[in-house]
Amino acid sequence: MEKIKPIAIYLPQFHPIPENDSWWGKGFTEWTNVTKAEPRFEGHYQPHLPANLGFYDLRLEETRLAQEAMAKEYGIHGFCYYHYWFNGKKILQDPLDRKLKNSEEDLPFMMCWANENWTRTWDGANHNVLLHQEYSFEDDLAHIEHLIPFFKDNRYIKVNGKPIFIVYRPKLFPDIKKTISIWRKAVQEAGFPDLYIGFAQNVEHSFSPNEKGFDFGFQFQPNFGSQSKGIPYGITKMRRLKHKFKVLLGYRIKKKLGIKFKEFDSYYDYDTYCDIQKKIGFRKDVYPGITPMWDNSARRKEHPFILHDSTPEKYKKWLSYIRENYPWDTVPESFLFINAWNEWAEGNHLEPCQKWGTAYLEVTKEVLE
Repeated sequence: MEKIKPIAIYLPQFHPIPENDSWWGKGFTEWTNVTKAEPRFEGHYQPHLPANLGFYDLRLEETRLAQEAMAKEYGIHGFCYYHYWFNGKKILQDPLDRKLKNSEEDLPFMMCWANENWTRTWDGANHNVLLHQEYSFEDDLAHIEHLIPFFKDNRYIKVNGKPIFIVYRPKLFPDIKKTISIWRKAVQEAGFPDLYIGFAQNVEHSFSPNEKGFDFGFQFQPNFGSQSKGIPYGITKMRRLKHKFKVLLGYRIKKKLGIKFKEFDSYYDYDTYCDIQKKIGFRKDVYPGITPMWDNSARRKEHPFILHDSTPEKYKKWLSYIRENYPWDTVPESFLFINAWNEWAEGNHLEPCQKWGTAYLEVTKEVLE
């Protein structure tokens, strides 16, 4: 087996921008939510506070170099940067733009278009849309032409000469096959053999890659919805019963019968969740994915999703299972997608925190080397 290449998903959010200043107050970043988080029940790990790298600002070269040095020390092959594009308007592009101009930042990278409406997800108010995501074939061409200079960078990750580009939510496109054909043509005209195009595979996007014109998918973890096959880790027996009742009836039946009860937060035991994912298994042309932990209660004040009681040892067990059981011969590269490097407000990070230090990074290096 070829050496596994872990790709850590990277959030380029930790610096002030005019839009966030306007929407949430001067100087807002995810650190604002992170530092306000509190435990919601006994044994709940909150807040997640950074250790080695501190409350950094991604505008600083020293910060980005320190992140890359740490990633390389622990065997991370590259970062997958979230990319934000709204019909030519770019958001949170500054860290990657600065990297492109700085040859010292030499960690390989790729990009994933977070093609959703920009909403108040940061504080849980999903109904409040701040920037609409609109689609057109004209915009598809403008977008890929904007990306080609990134693809040409020698640090950009390619497979057989093809630059990798990932779409987070393909179902939102009116005609994703047509969009992909526009992108492929433009990339080929720019001198590349083709585009290596992928998507985040989960319950929402459970199709095979070639059905929609993609080359690959990757398991986006946690795979929301798949946990319904297991037993939720709740705070009270009533919550557990409500969840089972909700799953049993289904949303449509519940609505038809007029059954009403207050929605509740979703708490799952990390170990149980891992066991469910092992039973689900792997799919051809879909790269494996894993999350070291997940708890978005810092961002979502109501109805967070929490994988409770994650530890480096439990993460190690899941990671080892993937290493030994994934059919590596079904994909042209040995990528493993880790969600995430620095999603601090989702309690989802390889970067060292004050509770675990570098333990998750150490385990990653130990298992994958």
